[in-house]
Amino acid sequence: MAVPSPPDKARMRAEALERRRIYARALSPNLRTELETKLAEIVLPHLIGARAVAGYHPMKDEISPYSVLDRLGEGQLPALPWFGERDARMMFRRAPATEPGPWGVLQPTGDAEVVAPDLVLVPLVLGDRQGTRIGHGKGHYDRALSHLRESGSIFTIGIAWETQISEQPIPADPWDVPLDAIATPREWIPCR
Repeated sequence: MAVPSPPDKARMRAEALERRRIYARALSPNLRTELETKLAEIVLPHLIGARAVAGYHPMKDEISPYSVLDRLGEGQLPALPWFGERDARMMFRRAPATEPGPWGVLQPTGDAEVVAPDLVLVPLVLGDRQGTRIGHGKGHYDRALSHLRESGSIFTIGIAWETQISEQPIPADPWDVPLDAIATPREWIPCR
């Protein structure tokens, strides 16, 4: 179920999606790979001690978490979102993503091991330096992260292109789950 956004947030989402689209499509394949490698170099030191790291299968214009997931240490388990149906709560299952899910994005198979990650790499459309994020507006991550936080301790890292960082605070809704940090190919932003 989609979570209704206030008009300002809907406008911010639309503008940020357009900026992300323009930015990502202007990158050559080599530059994109270089930036995603720099992202991994910034994020990987913060994953020491994580047992299960969840990422996501990127949409066309999103920065890919695979540069991080492909370099996890020995004993670290990679996980990805999985949906049984469109309105079901998002779960995490052991990577790789090999079949299309109900949203058309690749996800693990339905019989892949269910994983309770202790660290989640979170996609975002727009994020601020306090850890408030705007996603695609369906509320999947807020519900999943809230459930994981109720079940135990998790650390969340939003990952994004530089153009997705707002220097102005984003208005937070009561259901928004703040990020612990945000990483871009250029910087690490501690949020909490």
